[in-house]
Amino acid sequence: MVRPWASNRYHPRPGLKKMQSRLKLVDCIIEVHDSRIPLSGRNPLFQETLGLKPHLLVLNKMDLADLTEQQKIMQHLEGEGLKNIIFTNCVKDENIKQIIPKITELIGSSYRYHRAENMEYCIMVIGVPNVGKSSLINSLRRQHLKTGKAARVGGEPGITRAVTSRIQVSERPLMFLLDTPGVLAPQIGSVETGLKLALCGTVLDHLIGEETMADYLLYILNRHQMFRYVQHYGLSGASDDIECVLKSIAVRLGKTRKVKVLTGTGDVNVIQPNYSAAARDFLQTFRSGLLGPVMLDRDILQGCLPADTDP
Repeated sequence: MVRPWASNRYHPRPGLKKMQSRLKLVDCIIEVHDSRIPLSGRNPLFQETLGLKPHLLVLNKMDLADLTEQQKIMQHLEGEGLKNIIFTNCVKDENIKQIIPKITELIGSSYRYHRAENMEYCIMVIGVPNVGKSSLINSLRRQHLKTGKAARVGGEPGITRAVTSRIQVSERPLMFLLDTPGVLAPQIGSVETGLKLALCGTVLDHLIGEETMADYLLYILNRHQMFRYVQHYGLSGASDDIECVLKSIAVRLGKTRKVKVLTGTGDVNVIQPNYSAAARDFLQTFRSGLLGPVMLDRDILQGCLPADTDP
């Protein structure tokens, strides 16, 4: 079992308790998740802990996802009771203008909304680490307030450390958002789900190991017949041997390191491929979309595996 979520940095209870303490101020919840894993990796404790507030699921990073079976994704999520779903790309503000009208509709039709005298809305943004919660807030501000960013963003999990103060994202209607730290589930249903989360950058790479993740990535690319990595790195052909692939990448990129080897005549410095550096480049190339859009939950869509259960 891959257990990067055991780190205190991602322990769910303190974060969820802080979110709960702010719930009385919240009219609606936006859950942000990664479009490449739309059916797995979401924290089931969110629904249990944060109650029955109106809920919008935003599947971000759609530019990196293979959405040819988007209808199946929607049907699967609707089967889990998730009827309000928007796919977004916060970098290019794609579909962002759909969010505030949808939130306004959800709040207005909610029987739990008893604050008619208060015309401002407060929205809580939740999700696992590094799925784009802060990017969503900044994108909303660009679209509706024509102003710069108010929430820190970054390429690794853990940028948002606490439930922040309210951030205005709209004037009409007057709407404020609460950014929250990413919270992983205390236990992930399968090793496969854990590796999917890792490939999407929801945990720090070193907690699993870059070479282990690169091995899984190579398996996924070959299984989905995504061979763009062959051309990108100038390989002779597709391969399922991660050591061979990383060696070729390291040689091509000039990523080498000196290693002392003990011989009968003493220590000798030998130049070897830097497999860790090659693995980092392989992962970064994938995450930037240069190896093509991917759907990591394809097995679930095809009915091979239920979400978040052991294979």
